[in-house]
Amino acid sequence: MGVFRTIVFPALRLVVWAAIAVALLWLAFGRGAAAEREAAASPSAVLEPATAPVVRGDVVNTVSLTGAVAADPSTTVKSTAAGEVGRVRAEVGQAVEKGTPLFTVLVPVEETAAAPAAADPAAAPAPAAPRTRTVTVTAPGPGTLATLDVLPQQQVSVGQEVATVSPGTLSVSAPLTQEQQFRLLAPPTTARVTVPGGPDTFECTGLRTGTPEASTTAPDPTGGYVDPYADPAQSTTGATVSCRVPDGVQVFAGLSATVDVTAGSATGVLLVPVTAVRGRVGTGTVWVTDETGAQTETEVTLGLTDGTNVEVTGGLEEGAQVLQFAPGSDQLSDPYAAGGTYGGY
Repeated sequence: MGVFRTIVFPALRLVVWAAIAVALLWLAFGRGAAAEREAAASPSAVLEPATAPVVRGDVVNTVSLTGAVAADPSTTVKSTAAGEVGRVRAEVGQAVEKGTPLFTVLVPVEETAAAPAAADPAAAPAPAAPRTRTVTVTAPGPGTLATLDVLPQQQVSVGQEVATVSPGTLSVSAPLTQEQQFRLLAPPTTARVTVPGGPDTFECTGLRTGTPEASTTAPDPTGGYVDPYADPAQSTTGATVSCRVPDGVQVFAGLSATVDVTAGSATGVLLVPVTAVRGRVGTGTVWVTDETGAQTETEVTLGLTDGTNVEVTGGLEEGAQVLQFAPGSDQLSDPYAAGGTYGGY
């Protein structure tokens, strides 16, 4: 027993501990390397381009804009005659209508008839009294007389700016991005306006679009720098949409507003995602895929869009599969999400 206790049992313990150490080393290094070799030999996934079907649905071309309420500009009144101001017939702050008299101008009249002969040839003829005619300057339209810059006996000339009339009306205006301007090529005459914290959504009339003249365009504060990650379709063009606030709607100049413009709708039409089309207005190109995955570049004609889907009026049939993201389009593929897109950071 002494031999087993002092020699055999310690030797067996050493063998057991050695076996355990070898097993742990294999689990830590050998098995992991084998798993890596197996993973390298057999790829876990095969990435394929995402596709989308051509479906039937409804599309409403509603463009939502962010703008502000502003007072309509005043009308400048110009003098229609040259002469001396006679009588001022209106006061600043007075409500006026088109044709309301503002002031009169005494215009000199040249004498054309010969003066009568004097009884005493040696006496000097008496000077003739100057003759004048009266011209009345009137308001060009309804509103409130905001300024009146004339006084009695003041000399004025034709075309001189002498007063301003504020119409007392308000409008809502909003800037357009490049994409929004294309979607509003044929805008309606009305829009729906919401003023946060104000009255209920109301209809704004007299909708119009406009672009300021190039000579009045403000200089570019960026010095011409273009962000390479910015979406060009989301850059502003200088064009605006504006409409008149109806009488009786209580809003104030300077308030922010949301302007929703609906420029057409269609039901039961063929639709594809806008990301599937290269080109957004009139015509475009999609890539049709078949059962084998082969891709065919196909020209299509386009109709309305809601910003997510676009109507296809020709070139595709219902049920066809197209690439969800058109090659060469302005959509940037996200390498970290299958089928995802982003518009830049």
